[in-house]
Amino acid sequence: MTATLLGATACGSSDAPSTPADEGTPTKVTVGVIPIVDVAPIYLGKEKGFFSSRGIDLTMESGQGGAAIVPGVLSGQFQFGFSNMTSLMVAQTQNVPIKVVVNGVASTGKQGADFGGVTVKGDSPIQSAKDLAGKKVAVNTLKNIGDTTVRESVRKAGGDPSTISFVEIGFPQMPAALAAGQVDAAWVVEPSLSVIKAQGGRVVAWNYADAAPNLTVATYFTSNKLLQEDPDLVKRFAEAMNESLAYASAHEDEVRQVLGTYTQIDQKTRDAMTLPEWPTEINRASIETLATLGKNDGVFGDKTPDLGQLLP
Repeated sequence: MTATLLGATACGSSDAPSTPADEGTPTKVTVGVIPIVDVAPIYLGKEKGFFSSRGIDLTMESGQGGAAIVPGVLSGQFQFGFSNMTSLMVAQTQNVPIKVVVNGVASTGKQGADFGGVTVKGDSPIQSAKDLAGKKVAVNTLKNIGDTTVRESVRKAGGDPSTISFVEIGFPQMPAALAAGQVDAAWVVEPSLSVIKAQGGRVVAWNYADAAPNLTVATYFTSNKLLQEDPDLVKRFAEAMNESLAYASAHEDEVRQVLGTYTQIDQKTRDAMTLPEWPTEINRASIETLATLGKNDGVFGDKTPDLGQLLP
């Protein structure tokens, strides 16, 4: 990853950014995001001027998950969206005309030190992923990367993933839902992961790390319509995003600061949380693994995702 980042940084410093033909009129761009740590680079990139230097007037709008953001991109409410790869593969199998344009976020791949995991209350009888079988588990959106990867954790631990009952709850509401006993376990990402740990909760499965090494979790995507009508805008957005990813990877302190501008997380929690990886390269092999897991679990119905159509 270091070599990738160095390469991206070098490109950013030597190549002049692409700018629109009409220098005087920035293009208004709205991006659908989720208020979690994953999207810190786009907020940091806006602060640093990586988008404005390419003639993009950037606005972010929050949604609960990728499944809700996809329709927003299709309708033109958002020019680009942030979504986990399973949501995008589900959309692709339904012939939704979208295309990934740039990487979003990746797992650290480390058991015990990732930015997402399955949590339980401190006094829960659940001790391992195997014990999640037959339990009620919160995910932010159903039939998605959460339940696909949680099932793999249970499967690898020797449990029966088909007996899990998944419940849809937004990430910010999960700590309270878990504390109140509404669910037996909650799959969360940062900053909710740190909030639950601070409440005395425990992680019983590192589902991203269980699913695939250095898993590409989510990406930024657009509609085929925008890609055809304004390829230059898509190119400029991807350039700015890649510069943002590389910058975030190299400036962890600034990532923790910018989190305070779009989440309600206090400084102590921001300082404690585990940050994800933000490589500029998409890990295609890990997405192929996600596609296989999703197909085996029936997430795509009887279809198989066409990654050639979806990925750049």
